[in-house]
Amino acid sequence: MNPFKAFVIDQDENRKVVAGMRTMSVDQLDAGEVTIRVHYSSINYKDALAATGAGKIIRRFPCVGGIDLCGEVVGSADARFQPGDKVIATSFDIGVAHHGGFAEYARVPAGWVVPLPAGLDLFEAMALGTAGFTAALGIVRMEDNGLAPANGPVVVTGATGGVGALAIDMLAQLGYHVVALTGKEAEADYLKMLGAAEILLRSSIDFDKVRPLEAARWAGAVDNVGGQILHWVLATMKQAGTVASIGNAASFNIDTTVFPFILRGVSLLGVDSGYMGFPTRQRVWDRLATDLKPRHLAAITRTIDFDALPGAFDDFIHGRVKGRTVVRIGA
Repeated sequence: MNPFKAFVIDQDENRKVVAGMRTMSVDQLDAGEVTIRVHYSSINYKDALAATGAGKIIRRFPCVGGIDLCGEVVGSADARFQPGDKVIATSFDIGVAHHGGFAEYARVPAGWVVPLPAGLDLFEAMALGTAGFTAALGIVRMEDNGLAPANGPVVVTGATGGVGALAIDMLAQLGYHVVALTGKEAEADYLKMLGAAEILLRSSIDFDKVRPLEAARWAGAVDNVGGQILHWVLATMKQAGTVASIGNAASFNIDTTVFPFILRGVSLLGVDSGYMGFPTRQRVWDRLATDLKPRHLAAITRTIDFDALPGAFDDFIHGRVKGRTVVRIGA
């Protein structure tokens, strides 16, 4: 393994975040039992916040960015993995406090590594990435809480984002009636292509006037937004409805009441994809390779070369990206 290229996030003397391509050697990588030649990574909103300094994501400097990676094992001190094995590593401290996936090589603890399940190739694994794992984990948690297609419609907020788009596709192919809530009217055809049965525009709702309980509409909800929209989601849930709280694209605050919980028996499920361990992590990836594998994964995914990575983050920060972005590193 010769010196290799990595996208490193650091601070200057004024504690301002600076990032760019550097040359590294394997002995500079963080400790871990499994060394991986990275084939693909992906860009998540969290990666853009970290790389630009727009969010306080990085917990130690310098740090190779990229919370997702997949590739081929080239060395392992853990008997579960052998050279040549194809594997996925996402979440935990990867790309925030442990050198991540924006590099030609990575070394991570074995407990963070998932064998690539049959039914997925490495490109598909990163087209899914943390976004796909998060969407699937939310659906699995709602199903475990009793959600089924016969219960009624499911609303997905932040529908054009990576998690939202994948959740729509997954839910639709499982037989759910999916309603996409979006502020982007021009993306209605795109959302219907993914499987949304209805499009609900944010402009049609006065979120400032939402009462503690509104007309019951949803058996389930995947919320990527938080804030006033999550309050509205809770107020419009059906009896025994279930909500997966996944993101905070609008706000990490929520001003709501206990009424949805004590009068309608609504369940608000937190979805922590970052530190969800095994066997649940393997179970979710196995389903992503089978019944939860999105039908339109290729249509919602674009691919960029590693050299184009530094110029890609601005579009994420300014909301100009839809779907998923895969970074081709060593494929």
